[in-house]
This record gives sequence, C-alpha cells and structure tokens, in this order.
Amino acid sequence: MYSITSFPKPYLTYLLKDEHSGSEAEIVPERGGMLTRWRIQGEEILYMDEERFLDPSLTVRGGIPILFPICGNLPDNTYSHGGRSYTLKQHGFARNLPWQVVDQDSGAEAGQASLTLMLESDAQTLAAYPFEFTLLFSYQLRGRQLLLKQHITNCSAENMPFSVGFHPYFNVSEAAKPQLQIQIPAQELYDHLSQTSAPFTGTFDWTAPEIDVAFKTLTAQEATVVDPVAGRKVTLTYDECFRTLVFWTVRGKPFFCLEPWTGPRNALISGEQRIQLPPGDSLETQFVLQVDALN
Repeated sequence: MYSITSFPKPYLTYLLKDEHSGSEAEIVPERGGMLTRWRIQGEEILYMDEERFLDPSLTVRGGIPILFPICGNLPDNTYSHGGRSYTLKQHGFARNLPWQVVDQDSGAEAGQASLTLMLESDAQTLAAYPFEFTLLFSYQLRGRQLLLKQHITNCSAENMPFSVGFHPYFNVSEAAKPQLQIQIPAQELYDHLSQTSAPFTGTFDWTAPEIDVAFKTLTAQEATVVDPVAGRKVTLTYDECFRTLVFWTVRGKPFFCLEPWTGPRNALISGEQRIQLPPGDSLETQFVLQVDALN
C-alpha cells in the first residue's frame, strides 16, 4: 500500500511511503525541491547535515540536492551572454529556491507513490540566468527503488544552454570507506582538486582530506557502490543524457556522493557536453536509485 502525507518539520514536508517494503522518502518543496530523507525498514540511506538544513542562509549538505542550470562551478562564478556578465553560483539556483507541488499520486493503479514539483523562471532567476524555463521534477517511490524524472522546457525565444544534475549524499561510516566496492563504467577520472587526469583503478586514496573526481567518458548507464559494512548495495541507473558521474567525499564526514550530471564543470562556458535546448522544446530525463541488502 502506498500513501502520501504532509507535515511541518519545520518546513512543509511530504512523506511518500510504501508499507509493504518499509520504504519512506521525504521531500521538502520550499527547500530547493529536494528529497531530504530515504529510509528502508528504518535504515537511513541518505546523510543529512541537520544544522545546515535548518539554516535557510546556507546551502543544504545532505539528501539529494537538485543542480540546475549548471553542475559544479564557473570561474569566479561568472559568465557572459549577449554582451552581459552574469553571476551564477556553484551548482546553480534550483537547490536554493522554493518549488511548487503540482501533482501527487499514491493510487493502487499507479503502483507507486509519486510527487511532482515545478520551478518556473522569474525575475530572480532571470537576473542570474537570462532564459525562461519550466522544470517539472517527479519523485517516484517503488519499494526499494527511487525514480526521479525531469521534464525541462525552454520558454525562451533562443536556445537555452544548461546542465542538470543531482547530488545524492549516501550514509557511510568513516571506517567503511576503504572497504567500498565501487563499479563505475569508466577507465579514466579527472581530479577536480589537482586538475589532472588519471586511470581509474576502482578505488581511491582514502587518506586524502578530500576526494573530488569526475568520470566524463562513460561506457554504460549503470554504476554501483557496495558497502559490506552496512550490508547494502546502491545501484545508480541513468539515461544517456547523464554523461558525467562525480564521486565526492570528505575525510571525517560520514557520507559519499555519487552524482549524475549531464555535463561537467564549466560546461556553460566551455560547451563540453552542454545541452542546447531549442525554443519551445522540452527534454525528458530520468535516473533510478535502488538499494539492495547483501544478505
């Protein structure tokens, strides 16, 4: 049986629930439209920094933040378009703005609990990004699986350049990090910190203060991370629009991030893997997260 309820916490929070599998997902529209929690049989799958979440002046570190219209950052947080200079901060503005709930469905025929949110361009977004748009993002809970669908429409009179991505924070103990079994369909990585490329061997230097790497040449649409200490396997499946995967973690923090991006850092300026959506056109994308127990 699927259900959707809402409650203040302190932001209005929507709870998607599948009683059969014991899976629950919480979504907070006014806090960047983000999914903040995902529990399976009482186990917290995602990490959340509660202090940052409760402070509206700070970006959220945890859950699954939405990245739009850029992923990563731009040099000096600036770019030019039409002879004007614009300021656009890291990962864009979608994760910081309130979204509107436009649809929800938990009926038996749907076979899931689904919540659809919308973000539209306005004076605030146009000051940083001079393109009109409508974003419809749908969260769908199905047992031990989360499906996130995106419908992006260019409402401008010119091509709209952008990237879209997601920043899932998965719970992991610090002691378990060196034991993670990481399968990413790529043979090379790009280190954001050293700005160098290197072969990917399936593991990282876990003694480093920070690991921040991008995989920009993917050979398949699935990546997995097995945590033998927690006894679970995370599978990320994504469509062909997502052409970059980012892995990030910080020493001493109990999380790792495996992030699907449609384009790498600075794509808005460099053009690398940048999407150019024609006027009036829409783009539909999706990715799926599934968590399975090892035993």
